[in-house]
Amino acid sequence: METYALLIAATLNAGTVLAIASLGLLINERSGIVNLGAEGMMLCAAIAAFATGVHSGSDVLGFTAGALAGAFMAFVFGVLVIFLNTNQYATGLALSLFGAGFSAFVGVGYVQAKLVDRVHFAIPVLEDIPFLGTALFQHHPLVYITIIFAIILIWFLNKTRPGLVLRSIGESPESAHALGYNVRMIRLGAVVAGGALCGLSGAYISLIYTPLWVEGMIAGKGWIALALTTFATWKPMRVLLGAYLFGGVTMLQFHLQTIGVDVPSQLLSMLPYIATIVVLALISRNPLWIKVNMPASIGKPFYPGT
Repeated sequence: METYALLIAATLNAGTVLAIASLGLLINERSGIVNLGAEGMMLCAAIAAFATGVHSGSDVLGFTAGALAGAFMAFVFGVLVIFLNTNQYATGLALSLFGAGFSAFVGVGYVQAKLVDRVHFAIPVLEDIPFLGTALFQHHPLVYITIIFAIILIWFLNKTRPGLVLRSIGESPESAHALGYNVRMIRLGAVVAGGALCGLSGAYISLIYTPLWVEGMIAGKGWIALALTTFATWKPMRVLLGAYLFGGVTMLQFHLQTIGVDVPSQLLSMLPYIATIVVLALISRNPLWIKVNMPASIGKPFYPGT
């Protein structure tokens, strides 16, 4: 039983990485902007957070540095695609490639570096419950904050005026502009907020999930997070559930190795990416379902003068 409790705990831990980034990308796409640079932003945020953590000994400062790094890169991306009308997809890919190279260059001196001793997080009393204590109540606070944030985001998008405005811009920026809303600035705000969340996800990887720095350590999680928004049809709670599903698939490879399943390790390492392809292929069989839920202006530039 203890093995399965550890598997559930690892699933929540791995799923949190994907959930934070996916919720950030969901905010972007709800405003009509597609940012393919999540992988690069997460990598730069990971090294920023790790370096800050090494020198300061503070996880709080590390998370702050990671979020700021992601927000800054997203700001640059936002200025390019929103105000200069560069192609969203090409700019996002360039951001991802830049982030991979820049983080590798900056991180050379931190490959062997170590963080201070990690604090053991647990909820008093609840952590002592057999099975459930290990599975659910011994996680970093960000695991629980992510769940709460997903609930708040549902409320924000569906019940608040700013959330409804954001959604309306994702559906018809021309109509929102005609009503007097500054579409470009609202989109930029959404992009920066999404970038900060991607940065927070990258920081979580290098400070808590691993914790260390190695070149390319995000290992495709940014792309999986991007796919998750489509898989979840742009719904925050579905994003959360999908993140835990993919997190479970990721951890399953280690669980199978632990119990002695004779499967090549390379095949097990492919499981998360195979799952991503399979899910997207299944979703693509029903394009009407995607069209109904997808923001109508997603990926389309907006020209306020026309």
